[in-house]
Amino acid sequence: MRVLIIGAGGREHAIAAAMKKSPRVDALFCVPGNAGIAGIAECEPSIGVMEFDRIVSYAKEKAIDLVFVAPDDPLAAGLVDRLESAGFRVFGPRKDAAILEGSKAFSKDLMKKYHIPTAAYETFDDAKEASAYLEHASMPIVLKADGLALGKGVLICNTLEEAKAGVKEIMEDKHFGEAGNRMVVEEFLTGREVSVLAFVDGRTVKTMTSAQDHKRAGDGDQGPNTGGMGCFSPSPFYTKEVDEYCRRYIYQPTVDAMAAEGREFKGVIFFGLILTPQGPKVLEYNARFGDPETQVVLCRMKNDILDVVDACIDGKLDKIELEFEDNAAVCVVLASEGYPVSYEKGFEITGLERFDGESGCYCFHAGSKLDEAGRIVTNGGRVLGVTAKADTLAQARRKAYEATEWVSFANKYMRHDIGKAIDEA
Repeated sequence: MRVLIIGAGGREHAIAAAMKKSPRVDALFCVPGNAGIAGIAECEPSIGVMEFDRIVSYAKEKAIDLVFVAPDDPLAAGLVDRLESAGFRVFGPRKDAAILEGSKAFSKDLMKKYHIPTAAYETFDDAKEASAYLEHASMPIVLKADGLALGKGVLICNTLEEAKAGVKEIMEDKHFGEAGNRMVVEEFLTGREVSVLAFVDGRTVKTMTSAQDHKRAGDGDQGPNTGGMGCFSPSPFYTKEVDEYCRRYIYQPTVDAMAAEGREFKGVIFFGLILTPQGPKVLEYNARFGDPETQVVLCRMKNDILDVVDACIDGKLDKIELEFEDNAAVCVVLASEGYPVSYEKGFEITGLERFDGESGCYCFHAGSKLDEAGRIVTNGGRVLGVTAKADTLAQARRKAYEATEWVSFANKYMRHDIGKAIDEA
């Protein structure tokens, strides 16, 4: 089978690595890809993920059998619909289902309607009305841009002054672009956060192993929100009791709710959970694999990913039993100093040859490219996801941090406490 992956980050590199292991995959392609993906797939860096017509033409040119749409923006904009209308077999939710992530207001209203546990909230289209509401709200409070904002459209405000400044940032200054035309104001919840990815075929949901990422840029969860600075799997806080509760009150009800709304969901749902004293609640949904959760989850999956993808598309997921290795994985993101605010790129990356696939260490490229001289150089805020597997979480954490020392580039930056919660469990 000839498979095309849409995307350019660490998530797509991890998906490509999983696809490469399938004996059913004859040829692997990626648009636009990156320098790491180029080592295992044919990439076309000149085509962007939102250039739908060019993607369709490329898929026809390469006689693609299956297209895997990985990023949020093209999913929300309807790339799956466009490819299907051109006759391609596609993995990912259609536009009417991808709204689960594309609009936070939609997802909150869905949870409220179908009694899926989540934080109390209000939605605003007007900045003045939002500011007036905040005058009588309890602090801290959470402000969320309604639309897609690269995982960064969430502000946690501790005071009324911070909250009003946040309204201005989101709705008036449009710091997150058009995503901030509407805003959700949400109660602040406390508890451990856990991420659970799940394959969905429209009616059946099969969860993958749990994970937990670290969003803040600095150690100790300080600094601005990022797309993710690291991750570990499984989460020691995701117990059997939590799993049973979520299956009953969150996972299946979400899939059933989307079906009831006429928005059949096929693909991957990312359940962002918080384990509150009142029980697990949904913080957010993503309509695709998370990043960097994918890096620590797929490397532990025993199944042939192509078999699972086919089952989702064909509505036969109930015939699949997901299996994961009885071990652990930790991913530490190597970023460019200054991310997510401002940073330089174009620096040569060295030491990548040590990731030979035999050591239980992986290096998933997130922001890299080949320059004119054929060197691999930095090309983004998040550059690499150094991932390690071991028998225990603590061992995987040590192994991952040791492997980060193999790699060098100017302005290299990372958090040093990824998975520290492991030691506290």
